[in-house]
Amino acid sequence: MIQLNNISKAFGGQTLYEDISFILGPKERIGLVGRNGSGKSTLFKIITGELSHDGGSINVPKSYKIGYLRQHLEFSKSSVLEECIQSLAKEEEFDHYKAEKILSGLGFSEEDMSADPLSFSGGYQIRINLAKCLLEAPHLLLLDEPTNYLDIISLRWLKNFLKNYQGEVILITHDRDFMDDVVTHTMGISRGGLKKIKGVTANFYERLIEDELVYEQTRANQEKKKKELMSFVDRFRAKASKATQAQSRLKQLEKMGTMDELAKEGNLGFSFRYTECPGKVILTADDLSFSYSGSDDELLFKNLKLDIKREDCIGIIGKNGKGKSTLLNVLTGELKQNSGEIKYHPSAQVGHFGQTNINRLSEGMTIASEVASSNTELSFSEVRSICGSMMFEGDLADKKISVLSGGEKSRVMLGKILAHKSNILYLDEPTNHLDMEAVETLCEKLEKFPGAIVLVTHNEMFLRRLANRLVVFREGGAEVFEGNYDEFLEKVGWDEDIVQTAEVVKEEKFSKKDLKRLRAELVSERSKESKPFRKRMDELEKDIFTKEEKIDEINNSLIEVSSSGDGSKITELSKNLGVLQKLLDIEYDELSELTDKYEEIQKSYETRLNELEL
Repeated sequence: MIQLNNISKAFGGQTLYEDISFILGPKERIGLVGRNGSGKSTLFKIITGELSHDGGSINVPKSYKIGYLRQHLEFSKSSVLEECIQSLAKEEEFDHYKAEKILSGLGFSEEDMSADPLSFSGGYQIRINLAKCLLEAPHLLLLDEPTNYLDIISLRWLKNFLKNYQGEVILITHDRDFMDDVVTHTMGISRGGLKKIKGVTANFYERLIEDELVYEQTRANQEKKKKELMSFVDRFRAKASKATQAQSRLKQLEKMGTMDELAKEGNLGFSFRYTECPGKVILTADDLSFSYSGSDDELLFKNLKLDIKREDCIGIIGKNGKGKSTLLNVLTGELKQNSGEIKYHPSAQVGHFGQTNINRLSEGMTIASEVASSNTELSFSEVRSICGSMMFEGDLADKKISVLSGGEKSRVMLGKILAHKSNILYLDEPTNHLDMEAVETLCEKLEKFPGAIVLVTHNEMFLRRLANRLVVFREGGAEVFEGNYDEFLEKVGWDEDIVQTAEVVKEEKFSKKDLKRLRAELVSERSKESKPFRKRMDELEKDIFTKEEKIDEINNSLIEVSSSGDGSKITELSKNLGVLQKLLDIEYDELSELTDKYEEIQKSYETRLNELEL
């Protein structure tokens, strides 16, 4: 357990926080939230002692061990496994399986574990650091944006690992679903203060809004009281009979102090410029294959067929390094396919946010000029408005690209997409440099975008809210799944989830192959048993919708004929209305009964599937 008391920290005259305090209790897993630049990572460095604090104290028990996911990449061994084994405790130094288990969960194959750490990309090297941090098994894990470097499969593994972690955790992530699934408490930095509450992020933000409303009401009441006191002082200070009372009011004013009005907190704004596409299908890809070497023996995907309709959102999912971003670049024409054909509708207009696109920004140009280059029809004020929506207000828009951080360059790329008219958006991990509030805003705007979206993301919330179809990368290539992400998990699922199950079902002695077969059989049985219920429920929902529309029409007709006094018409309409209402009640009752039975089936199978995971 650690305790922070009245901690303050400022940089260059800017105060991050002042007199903040909190206690970390046993087995607590805390999600740390706050705007970019609010001081979340700085707080981690203060806790670890990497940064000094300007005031206050930190109490950490002598034997309390803190593990911190470091971005600094430094390796001393010639293989990934040897590098990670160093992090095991002395009494566990020969328990190599523990390192293998964690590395496997984070996406390393047996071949990868034998490779030199320096042979991997920066993202995978951060995964090695994460594995080392987890293997240390510290009392407290400090994890700063661990999901940025993970694919959706290793992210799901880490989520399960943290939920079962026996120590304390403080987690920074822009992935709200990930945080909510893991944490017991949420703690936020806001306006230089710190607040910790029990529960998920929604609980925290509700409390924050309530507290700010109370503050503003109190401030308004104080201002009103001040004006009343000042009015009394101004009116009576010159009158001898009231001078004492006026002086008393003046002292009251001096003691009241000042409550500053809460400044409006900035957030990214996303307003996509949609241009109409008259065709129903924006893109058709047929028999696509690709390999970087050009060899058919090293294909990342082959024989891929994909139609993208005007209002589709295609989620591209799978392990890192399997070809997700490559497929995006093939579809946009930045890479040439080995075989196959891609046809765009003549009115298609593409907006593309790629992970490497920031490298194409011109270092000598300003932010405003880069944004303007995406659409020469924009006026000066429109360009400045887009810059402001990306948090480059006023003179900040005149900063050169060369002085920007990676996160700021990503915002410039987003600004260029906002400037460009489009009806199909290609987005490759667009959330990586955004804070939680900006991620939510982006998701809301994409939900309202009337065109097509093709999205590579490890963010399961994004997938659930946006994607209606998927391209799934697995061993051996990619295939289209006609359904949303939850349907994919229900009907297909990730093989790696089965492997994780196999690690803990020791008493059953099932092989990975057996577990996969058992799960597939259960999923198939569940689908077969629940399908008739689902089909009838869908039919009822359509019938109910139709009847409710008809009832609305009859009610409107009744209003019209009532004014004319046509008694026979009123009787006829009322009779029809009564019949429809009875039928509607019957269908609602049937739907309610079927829904209960359907949920019972789902719950029954969920229990049996969970038993395989115990």
